[in-house]
Amino acid sequence: MEQGRVPYQKIVFVCINARQPQETCCAHRDSEAIAAALKERVNALGLARWVRVSKSGCQDLCAKGPNVMVFPDYAWYHGVALGDVERIVQDVVRGLSPSPVSSPSP
Repeated sequence: MEQGRVPYQKIVFVCINARQPQETCCAHRDSEAIAAALKERVNALGLARWVRVSKSGCQDLCAKGPNVMVFPDYAWYHGVALGDVERIVQDVVRGLSPSPVSSPSP
């Protein structure tokens, strides 16, 4: 085993947990589409080296979902819809240091 530093400045966790059809969960509220849209937007902005969008299991906040958590910011977005993707991405970008969007390419 080897240990190293996390290669990303931010990790965006999107709950995609699926429960029984009659139970409340993020997967029943389009969380897969939200995860895909976040990943697509991060890639389109050329931020994949700095920001990782990952699907997660249950975040234990099903009634408030879909849930997105950003680390190391400890930001929690709940009740997320596809229309919220741009705001989440902009919040994530704002916290990057130095912001790769404003930096010239290496």
